[in-house]
Amino acid sequence: MHYELAQLKEHGYAVLKDYDGPPIPEKEFRSLEFIDWKSGGDTNFAPIASALGEMECGGFWSHGKPDKDGIWTDNRKICPSLVDYVENIGARFGRVRVIELKPYPSRDDVYKQMHLDDNNRLNPEGEGWVVRSWLELSHHPDSYMILRRDKEDPSTEVRIPTIKNRQIVIDTERMWHVVSHVGSEPRYALITSLESGPQLQKWIESNAPAKSMAHAH
Repeated sequence: MHYELAQLKEHGYAVLKDYDGPPIPEKEFRSLEFIDWKSGGDTNFAPIASALGEMECGGFWSHGKPDKDGIWTDNRKICPSLVDYVENIGARFGRVRVIELKPYPSRDDVYKQMHLDDNNRLNPEGEGWVVRSWLELSHHPDSYMILRRDKEDPSTEVRIPTIKNRQIVIDTERMWHVVSHVGSEPRYALITSLESGPQLQKWIESNAPAKSMAHAH
């Protein structure tokens, strides 16, 4: 048994108000060291925190750890604004990465990449359930995060536009997900593994939106 947040129990995700803190310079995330690591499409990842502080993207379980207590990598020196963003959440964090998602050839290719994450392997009983947050770093209003409770049931689908500064928290071990991104430029977003608990709950509550920004399909 693990502690779960009430905000995520009903829907499996929460769309927060758009980030309105200090601007994150584009040069920070574009200058990071990226690794060719595939997940949900043609992707590269820049590890900012990893299991041992090394430049790797693998699961913490390969080192006998749950996806918590991430150690900053050398990339942290390049992106102080992103480090501050994660630390200001105040919750225990694991993997912290920037994703570079190259555009799909067509929308038809997107659903083939829908997947669940493996966030809670080795997570000790009694501790908080690990979920993931997204901060969109680039602006792609015609692209969107696709979420489904049931992979094969389109009636469970929700679409969340990936506009710059959008913040989302998702239980990605429960919600099937993929980003539909068709265009000419890569999409960038900060993805952080976070432990459910009072600190994360407080941060979500302080970033609650005025209204829902997701769209049922």
